[in-house]
Amino acid sequence: MNIVVLDGKTINPGDNPWTHLEALGSLTVHDRTAAKDILPRALSADILLTNKTPLRAATLAKLDELRFIAVMATGYDVVDLDAASARGVPVSNVPSYAAKSVAQFVLALILEHCHRVALHDQEVRAGEWAKAKDFCFWKTPQIELSGLKMGIIGFGRTGRLVAELAHALGMEILVHTPRIRETPSYKPFAWKPLEDVFAEADVISLHCPLKPDNAGFVNKTLLARMKKTAFFINTARGALVNEVDLAAALNADALAGAAVDVVSEEPIRPDNPLLCAKNCLITPHMAWASLSSRKRLLEATVENIKAFLSGRPTNVVNQPVSSE
Repeated sequence: MNIVVLDGKTINPGDNPWTHLEALGSLTVHDRTAAKDILPRALSADILLTNKTPLRAATLAKLDELRFIAVMATGYDVVDLDAASARGVPVSNVPSYAAKSVAQFVLALILEHCHRVALHDQEVRAGEWAKAKDFCFWKTPQIELSGLKMGIIGFGRTGRLVAELAHALGMEILVHTPRIRETPSYKPFAWKPLEDVFAEADVISLHCPLKPDNAGFVNKTLLARMKKTAFFINTARGALVNEVDLAAALNADALAGAAVDVVSEEPIRPDNPLLCAKNCLITPHMAWASLSSRKRLLEATVENIKAFLSGRPTNVVNQPVSSE
């Protein structure tokens, strides 16, 4: 059984061994794969693993040996599911493995906006406190979250964890999601239409998957509904946001700030408009990347492969056509 990993570097930069995957077959791991190398590297694979390397219809059509695709991520938009289904190839993902890490990261972004801790440390080390006439100073507004409203778009495992953390800090929780499921027991909590969340929330965080019908849904119309004091966060998928519109809103002081861990094209292009936007914190798609999270990801991927090999695939996100 030939198992090929197309982009293993971010999953295992040296601290997360492939040992359990090696036990399942003949393993080839590539740190990363350029577009021109995807087909030749994938040709011999019975099982193909990808994190962000795209597997489009034209590539899948030429992979005669391919039996299974394991996406080493929760989002699976890197795979043409229709093409995989037509060839009878199941595609699995790993749900919720990074929920704890991403929720913690969102909280860090919120607290950074509220307190700018590193900035004040820099100011102290630059001598500002030593020269101060008063016993204290602050360079940015210090914001208390208790009593403010946390808006969450998408309410899967990560969205629910973010809500719990925000609630613990005394925030009111407002949620928009396409499918309303169990309502949390804590209060204040409310299900809201999308437009109302953007209009009422003091902090908004995206936790929804990228689909063809929601690309760029955070646009100038929706952003115009936000309070000028509101803070916007995206740790989901960059393409959910019209980045030109977000940059324009920030530069016009239409909202207090934004933090994005994801952008529409990654690595970020030098001409991305958010690089020149005011009050915009940009991190390099790292919210998921704790060692604990990456270990869970690899362990779950191994279990997905074992389930496929046993004839009972799990976490399948497409509808493969039976070859029988």
